[in-house]
Amino acid sequence: MTKRIAAIDVHKRVLMVVVVSAGEDDSAERLVEKKKCGTLSAELDQLRDWLKEKGVTEVVMESTAQYWKPVWLALEDGFELGLAQAWSNRAPKGKSDFKDAERLARRHLAGELTMSFVPGAEQRQMRELTRRNAQLNRELVRIQNQVESLLEPTRIKLSGVISDLFGATGRRILKALSQGESDAEKLAALADERIQCPHDRLVDALRGTVTPVQRRLLKQLLQDAELAEAQKKELEEMTGEIMQPHAAPIQRLVQVPGIRLRTAEDIIAEIGPEAKPFPRAAQLSSWVGACPGREESAEQNHSARCAKGNMSLRRALCEAAQGAVNTKNSRFQQKFKRLLPRLGYAKAIWAIVRHLCVVVREILHQGADYIEHGGQTTLGAIRRRAQRLNRELRVPVSP
Repeated sequence: MTKRIAAIDVHKRVLMVVVVSAGEDDSAERLVEKKKCGTLSAELDQLRDWLKEKGVTEVVMESTAQYWKPVWLALEDGFELGLAQAWSNRAPKGKSDFKDAERLARRHLAGELTMSFVPGAEQRQMRELTRRNAQLNRELVRIQNQVESLLEPTRIKLSGVISDLFGATGRRILKALSQGESDAEKLAALADERIQCPHDRLVDALRGTVTPVQRRLLKQLLQDAELAEAQKKELEEMTGEIMQPHAAPIQRLVQVPGIRLRTAEDIIAEIGPEAKPFPRAAQLSSWVGACPGREESAEQNHSARCAKGNMSLRRALCEAAQGAVNTKNSRFQQKFKRLLPRLGYAKAIWAIVRHLCVVVREILHQGADYIEHGGQTTLGAIRRRAQRLNRELRVPVSP
């Protein structure tokens, strides 16, 4: 019995499609037909119907930028799909679109392609929300850096005397500056009484000269920050709604030191609520890029550089690792202190990221709870952590 496989060389405006027929053992393949197709919705529908007419059951395509996504969405209901990383189908020399598609089919049958993990529709929506939230966080940091850069020529050193430029005190002072207030005493009076900076030092830090152009630029930056924060709040509400069916694994994940609600949502969005695509923890670590690379020749490893991996999950787990090693009496902190003298800070943190991959995979795959095997902690610390997690998980604290 033969099977028919379609290979698609994906471009922005055109698709090069090759259909091949192969035997049961995939030992021999025969070219059936070639087709050039557009990428508009009607053309993709025609391509789906044409593939069904040809008896195709499996389709493989290259992960070319973002252009493969419309093709995947148009074909995912009717075919078994595979997404090959483009570098694994690289030609020895030269390039031709139809030859690229033929080589893609031939290497797929030989098992020589490196395939990408493409989640289902629900998980793709969760990824869009969590990744957009990360973009807004970066945008807020960028705006804050621009505000600091704008204040330097004015000789106003506000960020040097308060801990958070965009905190409540910083926002009130910046807003007053943008509205034309220049009196240092009046600006200092807007500060919260609980700040650690002495009043006379704060007044001295606020003495400067702000030009009309700088005031208008500051006002624009503050408006950008307010817009980003409003969008971020809306995104968090949308994420909470779509993540509601997965509340149980999220609650298990936030028990791990260093993992907060947003990090748990990032993890669920990237690998799923049960981590099904990763049968072993080593596979998850490799996919994240949290384990040493291997480039062996003559029984010697010439490079231990980590792969790039999934950048969104790498970022989330790296942030979690930073928090985990600062959690007093935790197992992660003990391991980090043991590794730090030998490996240095960066490599020791990546070892903690690798440990987190193992813990996260076991929690999701087995439905297990995290049990801390580190040193003893205080009842007050346990109570404060429970209150913080309850606030994040939107659960009322029991009296």
